[in-house]
Amino acid sequence: MDASTEEFYHILEIAKNFKNRDLNIKLQDKVLGLIFDKSSTRTRVSFQVAMSRLGGTTVDLNPRTSQIGRGEPIRDTARVLSRYCDVLAIRTFKQSDLEEYAKWSSKPVINALTDLEHPCQALADYMTIKEEFNDFKDVVLTFIGDGNNVANSLILCGALLGLEVRIACPKGYEPNDLVINKAYEIYKNKDLLRITSDPYDAVLGANVLYTDVWSSMGEENQKQEKDKFFRGFTIDNDLVSKADKDAIILHCLPAYRSKEITDEVFESKKNRIFDQAENRLHAQQALLSCLLQ
Repeated sequence: MDASTEEFYHILEIAKNFKNRDLNIKLQDKVLGLIFDKSSTRTRVSFQVAMSRLGGTTVDLNPRTSQIGRGEPIRDTARVLSRYCDVLAIRTFKQSDLEEYAKWSSKPVINALTDLEHPCQALADYMTIKEEFNDFKDVVLTFIGDGNNVANSLILCGALLGLEVRIACPKGYEPNDLVINKAYEIYKNKDLLRITSDPYDAVLGANVLYTDVWSSMGEENQKQEKDKFFRGFTIDNDLVSKADKDAIILHCLPAYRSKEITDEVFESKKNRIFDQAENRLHAQQALLSCLLQ
């Protein structure tokens, strides 16, 4: 919500130019601080490589090997790191912790994931969709699974871009109410956002089928219970057949085959999952260049 529609398109355009090697921006002597309370593969590596390609450096502030993990107040950490780093990327649990960093930091703070949102993932997702369909006109995106941080960010970005977003999840696992209400405020056409518990209805004619793990980090003790509720919400060939014939498949990874998606669908020609993963790098390189120039 810190980006306007115009800024969002601007980031996607810069990301495309980075990907095509049509743009060379060097930010020498710039430092990105990574504070990751949650484990990570794609987010960590893509940020580090993005910063390296821009000519900058990255400092990994592991909570286990810094005072962050020993309970130093965020307001103190943020003020000190603002004097060392040029930008911070925070991957944590509580949205309120991220906002506390942003409040006390004099340098830009990037949400690299919280329990509420995953906006950098959404940047890469919509970049991938734009690559496939050239624009967002008449595109229908259906997300099937838990109404988690990924679903929340897909909704908010969909509202900014004005494309139809459908979320199919079991009752009781809907996306955050504040996110839904904010999206309805942004949408000019309120019918473009739909929350349903019927995955078959949600995929009818859809251009993009998207899923994520049913149990996010921090929910490991709920896996068995949640798996029962999510039966019938697996993206399989039967579900894919109800979508548009040229529909593509997205997943933010890691994937658990035979749970949220079958191996057959994951490995099908409709898969754009690894293009999507690659685009994390380009989208974040674009975001960093916009913040640091």
